[in-house]
Amino acid sequence: MLKINDHTTIKPEEVELIAIRAQGAGGQNVNKVSSAIHLRFDIANSSLHDVYKQRLLALKDHRITKEGVIVIKAQQYRTQEQNREDALNRLIEIIKTVTVQQKSRRPTKPTKGSQTRRLNSKTKKGQIKALRGRITD
Repeated sequence: MLKINDHTTIKPEEVELIAIRAQGAGGQNVNKVSSAIHLRFDIANSSLHDVYKQRLLALKDHRITKEGVIVIKAQQYRTQEQNREDALNRLIEIIKTVTVQQKSRRPTKPTKGSQTRRLNSKTKKGQIKALRGRITD
């Protein structure tokens, strides 16, 4: 079980891990060893709460496809095990972002003192700019 927080877990069979060949430099070894991990997680068919599913689908993240599948490619490390851990940790981080309830913003008004200070500075700037004109004799 992948533990997201105290109340949320993901079953391992819901996460599809595929070993692929990594891109980039690596010499002759890069063409022989499948050390990168391609992770796929279907949001709609998961055991997550419906609220979390809706929040995940509403995210504007390039790793979430139009079909509602999270796709993560981990190829940072040289070993398959480290890349697997990295991909799972990145999946957990994405899901953790939607499990935290965002505080609702309470609109505030500027204080009376800040309003008067702002208006006084505006009039002072205007007076300075008015003095910048041509001098007439």
